[in-house]
Amino acid sequence: MEKPLYPSPYMRITQGYMTGTHVDSYAIDDAGSDSGIDFIVAPFTGVIRKIYTGDANEVWLESSEPVIYPDGTVDYMTMMFAHDNDISNLFVGKVVNRGERFYEEGTKGNASGNHVHMECGKGKFTGSGWHLNSAGYWSINNGKNPTECLWIDDSITVLNSNGYIFKRIEPEVSVPDTPVVEEPVIEEPTDTGINDSNNSDTNNTDISVDIVKPKLIFTCKSDDIYAIELKAGQKLYLE
Repeated sequence: MEKPLYPSPYMRITQGYMTGTHVDSYAIDDAGSDSGIDFIVAPFTGVIRKIYTGDANEVWLESSEPVIYPDGTVDYMTMMFAHDNDISNLFVGKVVNRGERFYEEGTKGNASGNHVHMECGKGKFTGSGWHLNSAGYWSINNGKNPTECLWIDDSITVLNSNGYIFKRIEPEVSVPDTPVVEEPVIEEPTDTGINDSNNSDTNNTDISVDIVKPKLIFTCKSDDIYAIELKAGQKLYLE
């Protein structure tokens, strides 16, 4: 399941939400790395649901599957982008993969200086995609705070976050497999002493002799270093 990524590789938010022309909406403007035109990437894998060329070349992108929001929500997401000067390469129904360049900053519509206007909406595309808000501006349906919708990671250079805090996707840490160490098999010692009383010397004198053979306590399976603990009175024989 994807985590929607902030769509500009350079975060430089020049106008925040609920202020200026963004009154009563969670819209933000991003001007990228400088005053030029930077590209915008798809925050998630999605399909273009609507294009409106009568104003600022607005494009609505809806996620193909539910996504993971930074606030813990799991749902579809729709985003609206505006101000690209040329969207002749886009069409309704086009599928765009997460991280793919598909839009650009521009000045189409009511814009001063190259930037992209973006808004996040919770859930799938609904109705006409937007509504006229209380301030008289068109805003995406089911608008949601972008800090609760978009993640950042190391691919994004934060130049100016406008004081907003976006949750970071931490890189996954690869943990190496723990090697399996074969424990040495310790064989319990057994009494192998033999009392042989049938020996005789050259004078045919019966002598009782105890013959002590080494006790097998461990068989070494490979060259290695082993630690052995002995108790008082125990003896160790090596062959």
